[in-house]
Amino acid sequence: MGIRLRSTRLSPARQTVAAALLVAVVVTAVVANRPAGAGDGPPGGAYVPFAALPAAAPEPRPGPDAATGSWTVECGRNERGHYNTDNVVTSPGLVGGAHHTHDHVGNTTTSALSTDASLAAAPTTCTGGDRSAYFWPVLRRLDRKGADAGSHGGGRHGNTGRILVPSEVRIAYLGNPAGQVLPYPAGLRMITGDPVAATTTDTNVRARWGCSVDPGRSTTRYPRCPEGSALTRTLSFPSCWNGLHPDSDNHRTHIVHPDPAGTCPPATFPVPRLRITLSYELPDGVPFAVDSFPEQRRDPRTDHAMYVGALPERARTEMADCLNEGRHCRG
Repeated sequence: MGIRLRSTRLSPARQTVAAALLVAVVVTAVVANRPAGAGDGPPGGAYVPFAALPAAAPEPRPGPDAATGSWTVECGRNERGHYNTDNVVTSPGLVGGAHHTHDHVGNTTTSALSTDASLAAAPTTCTGGDRSAYFWPVLRRLDRKGADAGSHGGGRHGNTGRILVPSEVRIAYLGNPAGQVLPYPAGLRMITGDPVAATTTDTNVRARWGCSVDPGRSTTRYPRCPEGSALTRTLSFPSCWNGLHPDSDNHRTHIVHPDPAGTCPPATFPVPRLRITLSYELPDGVPFAVDSFPEQRRDPRTDHAMYVGALPERARTEMADCLNEGRHCRG
């Protein structure tokens, strides 16, 4: 493409922006050369009947030092209509860098240009003064035309359909079954899931799709839920922090997932586990799909979510204490 990143001449921040610009150039080229209608919906094999959903793995049994509490926060369902195609975690400073549309709750000003200072000074939709940014790709109903059919991140990039507002958004912070948790560091950035899983591997796939009628079953594909059952998306974030940095070059290595028993890798420490559960009421048989990069063809495995922490230090400490003491608290 004729673009080179030279660490000897570019600061880390400028390298990040330059890399994001390179991705944008490549994605734009893909969009310009794809056949008309390509990317408008996922392949037929992306859907699975409810009866085929496997049972989820059981939660690990808490050990003697487990942090068994919970901390929930109410942030609404994005009734304000806060949407954009930015991603301040992976592409800070690059407006429109996502090429798909994100749903936002919490901080009302989250954009590619957000900083720790701007988030700390902004209003929020969350209770308890939580100004953190929570966001994920929108879900769309494919049998209805979207208001952004010709727009960047919408139909222009293959993300057709009408955006669905979740019927419920549940945000919970959980403890650790293997030991006590430390408070989050200030300004923590996190990603869960892999927005390019359809063209790479399933290594970082974390999204779980399910139906409200049986929360104990889930899949990485789109489920066909029984009539009267809500469609659910569960996004669980990593919770083993390296104790040093609130972010890393790839936005993953500073905080990773524990093993199935809840044990963190060496040189990492348990912190609260953020879990976001989204519910949608859909008529039986209606086609739907999550937004994605064009070349990902709206594959359900690409579902992901982002977090930028903006909780005051006192609230972060109170959260860790609540989890470690086995209490159930509201932020």
